[in-house]
Amino acid sequence: MDDYPLLNLFWTMLWFFLWIMWLFLLFRVIMDIFRSDDLGGWAKAGWLILALVLPYLGVLIYVIARGKSMGQRDMKDAKDREAAFKAYVRDAAGTSDAQRAGGHVDDLSKLADLKAKGAISEDEYQRAKTKLLA
Repeated sequence: MDDYPLLNLFWTMLWFFLWIMWLFLLFRVIMDIFRSDDLGGWAKAGWLILALVLPYLGVLIYVIARGKSMGQRDMKDAKDREAAFKAYVRDAAGTSDAQRAGGHVDDLSKLADLKAKGAISEDEYQRAKTKLLA
């Protein structure tokens, strides 16, 4: 291998990339251990010790044993964040039921202005108008 310095560089870069990927996975596993609601304190401690004492094997075992639930927790967290964002937008906009009942005309004029300015497309305008009038 000493005759091919580019090959040495390639192998070094490959091992460095794999090490970085493993570190990323280790941090994801540790974060998942702490955010998991279905694990008790001792189970979390056990998984954490396994992941830190036997790092490569511990991470591999965790991903095999709990990888599916890890993905489900990611999806649940994403949905919760989206719901919280939508609730925040509704609260920030201040659209209560009383305002919605009398504010259809204002909302329709705002939609028409957005469409005229090119901020929304015709399709988006029609969908929003249908929601307002429903």
